[in-house]
Amino acid sequence: MSIDTSRPPEGPAKLAADFKPNLLLGEHSLCPGCGEPVALRLLLEVLQELEIVRRTIGVVGHGCYGSFVRIMDVDVLQCLHGRAPSCATGIKRVRPDVAVFTMQGDGDMANEGLQEVLHAAARGEKITCVLLNNGVFGDTGGQLTATTVLGQRTKTSLSGRAAEEHGYPIPVADLVAGLRGAAYVARGGVGTAGGVAQTKRMLRRAFEAQLSGAGFGLVEILTMCPTGWFVPAGEGPDYLGESMEKVYPLGELISP
Repeated sequence: MSIDTSRPPEGPAKLAADFKPNLLLGEHSLCPGCGEPVALRLLLEVLQELEIVRRTIGVVGHGCYGSFVRIMDVDVLQCLHGRAPSCATGIKRVRPDVAVFTMQGDGDMANEGLQEVLHAAARGEKITCVLLNNGVFGDTGGQLTATTVLGQRTKTSLSGRAAEEHGYPIPVADLVAGLRGAAYVARGGVGTAGGVAQTKRMLRRAFEAQLSGAGFGLVEILTMCPTGWFVPAGEGPDYLGESMEKVYPLGELISP
């Protein structure tokens, strides 16, 4: 019996052929005005558009975004605080055929695991790291982190971060861009519609660099945390632009 392949499949076969997974399986539980769900949506859209959803493995650190593992229809491993780049390195070396990414907050990457991301970049590991930078330890109540900008109020810097007391903020993307193993480094933000579109392009280029074997990629995404910043939810995007974007300029730092 011959099969007419010119006709569209019917029944379950047609459903399978048309299937495009809804990668968000539920509602998130983060605070109103949080920018991290926007960043997650962009990441998942890029995986879909590159058609690599079913051959992608994510490694998630510890932070508010950790709750995403319950609603992401993507294979995800959650690791110790700050250690995501090392876990991602192991996965990629064992499974070079898959796309591997990390998702970390600034507390996770800059405070707990700065050495991990720097060494992964220096080795040129073919992984893509995503830094969600809102300048606070959101998951534990809004304390100061290594990326908190000068003058920014947090639960542990109520009068604003002061250099003489707390030191200066650490620009993670700039540090990584100075390492020869880095193939793509960029900093985006989700405070404006233009910033969202730009950040999505950055994420796509970072994954394309990994898939081509170019080397290590990092996309730092400035996100809103009105709760940790002591500002109303609706003022989060403006605060992001007036404070963090002036210290951490948006744009590509390294591109293949």
